[in-house]
Amino acid sequence: MTVRVEPMTRLIAASLFLLLPAVAALAQDAPPPETVTLEEATPHDDHDHGVPESSVPLAEIQRYVAVFRAVKQAYVDPVGDRELMQGAIRGLLLDLDPHSAYLDSEESSALDEAASGAYDGVGVELVQQPDRTLRVIAPIDDTPAARAGVRAGDVITAIDGRPISADSVDGATTELRGPPGSRVRLTILREGEPGPIELTITRETIRIVSVRARSLEPGYGYVRISAFQADTGRELNRHLYTLNAEAGGMLRGLVIDLRSNPGGLLNAAVEAADAFLEEGVIVSTRGRLQIADSEFHATPGDLLEGAPIVVLIDAGSASAAEVLAGALRDHDRAVVMGSRSFGKGSVQTVLPLDNGDAIKLTTARYYTPSGRSIQAAGIAPDIALHADGDARSVGGIRESDLPNHLVGDEEVADGRYAQGEVLEGDAFIERALEHLRTLVAAREGASAPAAAP
Repeated sequence: MTVRVEPMTRLIAASLFLLLPAVAALAQDAPPPETVTLEEATPHDDHDHGVPESSVPLAEIQRYVAVFRAVKQAYVDPVGDRELMQGAIRGLLLDLDPHSAYLDSEESSALDEAASGAYDGVGVELVQQPDRTLRVIAPIDDTPAARAGVRAGDVITAIDGRPISADSVDGATTELRGPPGSRVRLTILREGEPGPIELTITRETIRIVSVRARSLEPGYGYVRISAFQADTGRELNRHLYTLNAEAGGMLRGLVIDLRSNPGGLLNAAVEAADAFLEEGVIVSTRGRLQIADSEFHATPGDLLEGAPIVVLIDAGSASAAEVLAGALRDHDRAVVMGSRSFGKGSVQTVLPLDNGDAIKLTTARYYTPSGRSIQAAGIAPDIALHADGDARSVGGIRESDLPNHLVGDEEVADGRYAQGEVLEGDAFIERALEHLRTLVAAREGASAPAAAP
């Protein structure tokens, strides 16, 4: 099984087989059974692993066959059997939730490339809307998209002058890929702009540097995590050792910047949280199958030895970024500042098919250590930040805004939440540092020996 918390990357976790019943010829003289069940095609011991029995009514199969034949025989242009079957399979996933999709072999390969942090394209996280336009969750740091001025919340309506027509966000993402040096023209709608914006972007090989770090001032460090990929945990540890050494042995405080971090590998977020936690649950997942239920625990060893942490989030912080922020806050290890996060609290499983294609299926929700689901609700910061002065913020989208989004356990009845903001610029880092100084002063004052009488 491949566990994913975000549509760009994945983690091999276990083995799961997609069991599909074989459907015999429907035009036999003998009447077929009224239903075809998974029980007939599945070993009995699968129930020990929590696989639910399922049935498909014969009437539904017959209706599908009738539609298939009608399209095959009467559609204005000839349509091949393979094309019709691909469309039918895509349709099975299309209305489930925004993150479930059918991936052809090219899209599946692109998924593998993205997991390594290197691929040819423009560097942007997208979600498809009902009208087939693409809304930007966040451009990835230091990529052609970010340098060209693509912003979170932008809506891409056309690629190279052609209206978006892909059947899934993954297919549309493939259109943005291409050889390094080639160009792609995006037509974008942006809130506050009177008309469409045309941006021409030169593709390049995207090698995402997931972790950057620097000293803000003596004793105070800053770590920017732009995405969670295979090397994120290792790189975070390396930067923390360097920052500690520069501070003369141990940092007094740290700012972790997760703004517009679209997520990534679940295990990378777990490794990042483990760097600051001594014990306890980091995140858990729960689904319909027992194989989808899991808990990830911290191991002893806090690389900052309890030094205060401030985590910056905004409306573009999603998925694995929310796992890290939620874990540190629930363990009282960090104060979260910024704006409400995106709210993607679901796990995707990638099921490879025998023809090289794959199915990306939402199979579980994830939960913070306190047992709260972030799905659709997001993380509300402990301290809310808004733009003023030199700082700039723009409205962001939320998981709860997406059609057919997976309902969250913490979702309010009307599905509405305070609008998150995408917070840009160094002014918010300075605000985080100001609060960090306060936390450090309180900690160091509490640990100072009492004055002699």
